[in-house]
Amino acid sequence: MTDLSQIVKAYDVRGVVPAQWDEPLAELFGAAFVEVTGADAIVIGHDMRPSSPGLSGAFARGAAARGADVTKIGLCSTDELYYASGSLGLPGAMFTASHNPAQYNGIKMCRAGATPVGQDTGLTDIRALVERWSDEGAPEPVAKPGGITERDVLGDYAAYLRSLVDLSGIRPLKVVVDAGNGMGGHTVPTVFEGLPLELDAMYFELDGSFPNHEANPLDPKNLVDLQARMREVGADIGLAFDGDADRCFAVDENGDPVSPSAITALVAARELAKHPGGTIIHNCITSWSVPEVVRENGGTPVRTRVGHSFIKDEMARTGAIFGGEHSAHYYFRDFWNADTGMLAAMHVLAALGGQEGTLSQMVAQYDRYAASGEINSTVDDQAGRLAAIKAAYEGRPGITLDELDGLTVTADDWWFNVRPSNTEPLLRLNVEARDAAGVDRVRDEVLAIILG
Repeated sequence: MTDLSQIVKAYDVRGVVPAQWDEPLAELFGAAFVEVTGADAIVIGHDMRPSSPGLSGAFARGAAARGADVTKIGLCSTDELYYASGSLGLPGAMFTASHNPAQYNGIKMCRAGATPVGQDTGLTDIRALVERWSDEGAPEPVAKPGGITERDVLGDYAAYLRSLVDLSGIRPLKVVVDAGNGMGGHTVPTVFEGLPLELDAMYFELDGSFPNHEANPLDPKNLVDLQARMREVGADIGLAFDGDADRCFAVDENGDPVSPSAITALVAARELAKHPGGTIIHNCITSWSVPEVVRENGGTPVRTRVGHSFIKDEMARTGAIFGGEHSAHYYFRDFWNADTGMLAAMHVLAALGGQEGTLSQMVAQYDRYAASGEINSTVDDQAGRLAAIKAAYEGRPGITLDELDGLTVTADDWWFNVRPSNTEPLLRLNVEARDAAGVDRVRDEVLAIILG
């Protein structure tokens, strides 16, 4: 019996090519995707990994064999695929493994309007079909297979983003962008073309072997080159994209990283100026600054679990205008509730270029607390350690506990969250306090319990 549990994750397909999956399997995924979604037409895009064209082509053949017309948009960022799904009204599949090493590849799938396909929304059914067909053979092609056509949507994607954030009137800015040899190198030149931005491009060559550094800007070691360039050329802002360019990380004029919570608060304030009284989604690990800024700007903050499926569900349920996560994922109602790092970056550029101060001065109002960042600890018993932490803090005066996602413990001057990894034997700790000394004290106290 075929078992795909190693490659079919909660929100996507991901694994080593060809050891864990290959083109024949991709063809079955294409057929199953059409079967489960009932689509008569779909759109497919892919990143710059060497295996991406072959895998996406096989998926297209599988989909067409089930009667669906396939539009291939070729090389694109993940948010460009979401744009295509939203604007064309078609289910979509993006072939990428984001920042994973070169030998990996994966598929992010969505229904029409960029609505995610996850374990509870079709991915389990897709996996079951692919497992069955792997053992019993693929189904016979339908009598009238679909056609496969190609279409370039990069220009339309750029124009749509520029219609949402007008950068034409800002003061000239010097911008360093590190694309990490990922898809930002493909999208940034078209989106920024003709704008008052002096672009200093780093690692724009598309190369799925990631020769310069891993395309994961959340890891500080991958920002070192960008930070050095910022200090060397005296730029106004630095931007770093991940491999499939759906996440974007900002660095200020001093080369210091800008917290994604501060970006979330900044963008929230701008979106609330356009949509007064709107709802803003933030996950339970973003800074206290975010709900404070939302309320100060007349909005309603809504707190969710970590993860894009929870954010997108809550955005759909509440009609929220914007959502942000500590991991530099930013979601917009104007972008089909999907995440787009490029649109968040454009908001930051518009805010920076609309006033005379530096980026560090501008974001100071949104960066109000000291934070630990995420600290991962390997443990033998996730549930046992969480129970020990709960027992240590439960009943203390002035302390509240909630278990929306893992365990969050809140006091007047600090809070922390501990949550288990879904895929590894890890507990992830985040601490925030009014000052660095508070962070250190709470962090050390909690780590002592975690490490037992």
